[in-house]
Amino acid sequence: MSKRNVTFLILLVLVSMLAACVLAPAQLVEQAPAVPPTAEPAAGAPERLILATTTSTADSGLLDFILPDFEARYNADVDVIAVGTGQALEIGSKGDADVVLVHSRKGEDQFVADGHAKERFDVMYNDYIIVGPAADPAGAKGMETGKEAFTAIAGSESLFVSRGDNSGTNTKELSIWASAGITPTAEMKWYNSIGQGMGDTLLFALEQQGYTLTDRGTYLSMVDKLAGLEVMVGGGNVAENKDKTLLNPYGVLAVNPEKHPNVKADLANKFVEWLLSPDTQAMIGGYGVDKFGQPLFYPNAQK
Repeated sequence: MSKRNVTFLILLVLVSMLAACVLAPAQLVEQAPAVPPTAEPAAGAPERLILATTTSTADSGLLDFILPDFEARYNADVDVIAVGTGQALEIGSKGDADVVLVHSRKGEDQFVADGHAKERFDVMYNDYIIVGPAADPAGAKGMETGKEAFTAIAGSESLFVSRGDNSGTNTKELSIWASAGITPTAEMKWYNSIGQGMGDTLLFALEQQGYTLTDRGTYLSMVDKLAGLEVMVGGGNVAENKDKTLLNPYGVLAVNPEKHPNVKADLANKFVEWLLSPDTQAMIGGYGVDKFGQPLFYPNAQK
C-alpha cells in the first residue's frame, strides 16, 4: 500500500470517529424519554360549593333528597356543614362558606346588617313542637302554648333536655323560657344542656325520658327511632299547632363576595335561584308526604 493510501485511510478513520462523537449526544437527546407536562384539572370537574346549614335540614333527610338535582344541573359538589344556626352564621361571617341556609330570623337579619350577605330570602317553614315521655310527669300534654308547658315542666322539675348549642332551636327555647319568666341554669338538676344537634338531642331525651323542644321535621323523620317520645304541644301538624309563636321559618343567604372575595359568588347565587325556583319548591313541599301524610317543610319562597 502506498504512503498516500495509508494517509487517506488514517484520515477516513479520524473523520468517522469525529462524526460519532458529534452525533452521539444528538442521538441520546432524541432517544431520551419526554418529561410529561404538569397535570391540569380534568375538564368538566365539579365545582365545590360550601353550604353552612342547621342540623335539621340534614337530620330530616331533606338535603339528601334535593341536593342531587342541583349538583346534576350545575355540575357541582355541595359540601354540607350541618351545625347549629349560630355556628353556621359564624362560619359564613368568616367567609368559610359560600351560602347559608338557617332558621333564626334575628341572626339572619344581623348577618345582612353586618354586610356578610346582601339579602335574605324566605325558603320554607315548619314548626316547633314540645315532645316528652308518654308518662308525662309534668302534665304538659295537650297544653296550647310552649309557655304553659315550660312552666309546668319547671314547676314539677321534670327532666328537660336542651340543645345548648346556640342553634335556632336553642334560641327559640330560651325565648320561651324568658316568656315564662324562667331562667334555666346549670344548677337546676332537671335542666340538661348537652350541646348537641337535634337528632342527638331527641335520642338523649328518649334515653333519659325527658322533654325537649324540636322542629317537627326532624321529629317526624326520626319517629321510628323515638318510640315512647310523644308530642306534648303542637298537635299532629302545623295547622293544629295553636301556638303560632312556634312557627319556624328558614332563610337562605349567599355570602357577600365584596366582604369575602374568596367565596364562589356565581355558584352561590345559582344555588339561591335554584332553591327558590318552582321546581325545587315543589320538591321541598312533597318531601315526607308519602310517608307521614304531611310535608316535613312547607315551601314559601316569594313568587
